[in-house]
Amino acid sequence: MKTTKTYENFPVWIVLSSNLLSLGIYALGFYILSGIGLLASFLFLIYVLALEIRIISKHCVSCYYWGKTCGFGKGRLSALFFKKGDISRFCAKEMTWKDMIPDILVSLVPFVAGIVLLIIRFNFLLLIALVLLFALTSAGNGFVRGSLTCKFCKQRNLGCPADKLFNK
Repeated sequence: MKTTKTYENFPVWIVLSSNLLSLGIYALGFYILSGIGLLASFLFLIYVLALEIRIISKHCVSCYYWGKTCGFGKGRLSALFFKKGDISRFCAKEMTWKDMIPDILVSLVPFVAGIVLLIIRFNFLLLIALVLLFALTSAGNGFVRGSLTCKFCKQRNLGCPADKLFNK
């Protein structure tokens, strides 16, 4: 396997790019679900917030990048609110596709809801939002994770459950 340079602290432009991607997905999900009602949109945001808190409180605390700037900036954020965990716990975790369901739902729920809304009443802006959501979730995530973040991640070299799942 070819050795790639890793970052001790990721450049700010990578952190901004990865977070803009996530915020774009969240905003599109919010917009699409607003077609059902504002309650659905705000429940979606609460769900996303709960997932983010779960990540920084349960996973980031045991990551090499705790207190440092990872590709998503969550290592520094985690250090602001939670004490450092044991890095061996991060490396030992076995991840399955079942573990990915909560993350997949962030895009899947708005996407399915948007298709149903399009069937009920076609809306060109909604169609554009669905296409953008699909593009950001698939190609956008693939580019950010494959070319900007995971490729240069020191934790990946130490042991990353997501890397093991996606690169079997």
